[in-house]
Amino acid sequence: METKHSIIFSDSAAMGEVADKSVRLVVTSPPYPMVEMWDELFSESDRQIAHDLQSRKGSRAFENMHRLLDRVWIQLGRVIGPGGIVCINIGDAVRSIGGRFRLFANHARITEAMLKLGFDLLPSIIWRKPTSSPTKFMGSGMLPPSAYVTLEHEFILVFRKGGAREFMTSAAKSIRRKSAFFWEERNKWFSDVWLDLPGADQNLNGRYERNRSAAYPIELAYRLINMYSVQGDTVLDPFLGTGTTLQAAMASGRNSIGFENDPGFKPLILEKISRVPELANEISKNRLNQHVKFVKERQLLMGPLKHWNDYYGFGVMTKQETDIQIPFIKSITYLSDNRFRLSHQYPKLDSAAGEKIQVHGNTINKLNTIRVKERQLRLFPS
Repeated sequence: METKHSIIFSDSAAMGEVADKSVRLVVTSPPYPMVEMWDELFSESDRQIAHDLQSRKGSRAFENMHRLLDRVWIQLGRVIGPGGIVCINIGDAVRSIGGRFRLFANHARITEAMLKLGFDLLPSIIWRKPTSSPTKFMGSGMLPPSAYVTLEHEFILVFRKGGAREFMTSAAKSIRRKSAFFWEERNKWFSDVWLDLPGADQNLNGRYERNRSAAYPIELAYRLINMYSVQGDTVLDPFLGTGTTLQAAMASGRNSIGFENDPGFKPLILEKISRVPELANEISKNRLNQHVKFVKERQLLMGPLKHWNDYYGFGVMTKQETDIQIPFIKSITYLSDNRFRLSHQYPKLDSAAGEKIQVHGNTINKLNTIRVKERQLRLFPS
């Protein structure tokens, strides 16, 4: 199997490169309105926002920031296919403006915008990030009533375009079954509270034009891609940032398109892609190893499992898991214009569960010679 991946350094509010109804899944994390580290980014795109902040008009700044994001959500309504899923990772913001402390509910404002565009809201996920802060309170400490609840979670909002996706042909049904997840993965992934994923480092140490990103860990994107798409689907990230969604799509055997308006991220994205084969194959190997471990422990307690996956030669809990095949990356090739082609393979359990998966025909070293002219771009050109 081959997949294709594109990075487009332009404004995602005008996705002319993406055909109507060609995308099956969106996984993204936009800049968070009213979080101070993104003030400058939003203000560069709309001078009114800078004026609102300086004038201490928090509600107006909040709304104007979201109006910029709304332009991207409108494009999603065009490019997403019937039954397609949109996953948006967003956190609320807390801030004092004009001497008044308040919460700015980003998740509620985005939900409102998506519903107006005709998307259906599905059950959302609360991603609770681990914190090492010794002081977990805000406000007046131990004195009521001006102490505040600490924000230790973000939302993963999940929307669907129209009704449930249909798989009409035998080939489509076969790919769906091949893309299934294990029973024990389903029980973990489809909980509405995720406690096991650490946050990604947001500080890029000044290596590139922006020193901050809205990055999430690859495990988050990988999980969502496997939950809400099938192998060979196209995954879109309109706020690509450091390229995590692209990495996860490659690891999952999906095609992908990423929009990023700041070319300063290009060296970092290419650097991360150069490490994808080793990282992706480790993820796939661990999935198989974890399932083998689960089967052994389950059988000790409950006896043999009722169903069997012939391809790997191990037991599974349900009939829906009997055709699972997990892709590994065989090769990755840089084409041109920030496009890549990946070849995938499906090694048997004896080799997939080994210490090392050999990657053949790897031409990713060409990426090391690619450079990008550093220049500033506004997030949302007018």
